[in-house]
Amino acid sequence: MDRITVVGAGHVGATAAMRIAEGELAREVVLVDIKEGLPQGVALDQWESAPVRGFDSRLTGTQDYADTAGSGIVVVTAGFPRKPGMSREDLVSKNSAVIREIASEVRDRSPDAVIIMVTNPLDVMAYVAREVTGFPRERVVGMAGILDTARFRSFISLELDVSVEDIQALVLGGHGDSMVPIVSTVSVGGVPLTQLLDGGRIEALVQRTRKGGGEIVGLLKEGSAYYAPSAAVAQMCEAIVRDKKRILPCAAWLEGEYGLDGLFMGVPCKLGRGGVEEILEVELTDREREALERSASDVQATMEAVEV
Repeated sequence: MDRITVVGAGHVGATAAMRIAEGELAREVVLVDIKEGLPQGVALDQWESAPVRGFDSRLTGTQDYADTAGSGIVVVTAGFPRKPGMSREDLVSKNSAVIREIASEVRDRSPDAVIIMVTNPLDVMAYVAREVTGFPRERVVGMAGILDTARFRSFISLELDVSVEDIQALVLGGHGDSMVPIVSTVSVGGVPLTQLLDGGRIEALVQRTRKGGGEIVGLLKEGSAYYAPSAAVAQMCEAIVRDKKRILPCAAWLEGEYGLDGLFMGVPCKLGRGGVEEILEVELTDREREALERSASDVQATMEAVEV
């Protein structure tokens, strides 16, 4: 791919740009931010690491969206950060205005791009971007599901003292406290989690996963997670650039899948060169389906507060 743009040169955006460049997923990685000098300085610092790390993806920083023209992927991380005691929903009014402006620039400069939304509240910001750009649903996708699932897997790994590589898990729903870890699908080296842990311990892991982002915000005091989110972004970019057909949980626009319509929700997606090439429907227990419907209701309630 010739060019990938990352909008927002804060911790998430800068770290995502670095991972994308080190993976040589594009010839050029463009970092955009409204703060004069910030994206230029970050990009230059990152580029000067190239001889040491051994990558040739060029990194540039800019305030001008003209420099992003023709991007194959645009990763959107810009927006106001989540602070202690602040829910993702509290960010809606401020960040929707930011995303409307960014989306209009992407529509005009990179009309064939795949947008990967990271800005919170993620599901609703993806909706704003889709409405403003008019892009087909396969080309607007949210990062959240990979991050939520990674957190679930990491907590299971700590609980059982086993490698994260042997844990398969899935988290669906909105990217917030009502997300739905699908316990019925979790396995450790092929062994169902329910055979390794009792219900109480599993429920504790589920609740920690739901509060995973808030736990980090509370510990940092200022700022929020960026290493794990940027890793999830890089995995999505790789799947698209290299047409890997990865099955990854992402926030996708639903049109009847799981009995839901007209909103972004975390679901298993096949990611390839075209973006979201297919949405897979997993058989859920009655309890899991009810939880997914509650999560959808939360997302829809937040959507109603947005002006597009």
